[in-house]
Amino acid sequence: MANVLEQGGGLRSAVRTLNTRYHKAGLAFYLFIVVAHWAEHVAQAVQIWVLGWSLPEARGVLGVPFPWLVTSEWMHYGYALIMLVGLVLLLPGFTGRARTWWKISLGVQVWHHLEHLLLLLQALSGANLAGRAAPTSIIQLLVPRVELHLFYNALVFAPMVVAMYLHRRPSATERAAMRCACATVPERRPVAEAA
Repeated sequence: MANVLEQGGGLRSAVRTLNTRYHKAGLAFYLFIVVAHWAEHVAQAVQIWVLGWSLPEARGVLGVPFPWLVTSEWMHYGYALIMLVGLVLLLPGFTGRARTWWKISLGVQVWHHLEHLLLLLQALSGANLAGRAAPTSIIQLLVPRVELHLFYNALVFAPMVVAMYLHRRPSATERAAMRCACATVPERRPVAEAA
């Protein structure tokens, strides 16, 4: 990727290379980041609803040794931004049905990102939405933060998984439009009728 930028190809060339030669690797790396974050939310949910920990104690896996991670709006916003950028950068590699599902995930992440931006702005300004004691997102006025962000991550993750599944198993038309080598299932060929 660095070679593409050094050769004067610029960002467009780097994105093209990511979505052709390195699309499969890019998706694997992105999925690793997403699953690691998702695991943190699931661990926090288990700590609260299975182990009976209080909200301040339930900080996920990394939050236990590093409590500032859970309370840092910068960290939460940064992850939301990484998710958004990853979805945008990897979108050109998708075709057909997989592209539709990836766009659904992207749409949900746009909203999720805006909610985190709102939380960050409140943390920076000290002025919280609706006079709340802590930064509060719009939907958080109705749903508690832990449950809301667990739900948001599920809403982003589910269509992303569908998109990746369909991308690896394209129809003949989708396969013809693909510029990457992500498809794993060989194209089905009609079986000759028995004589």
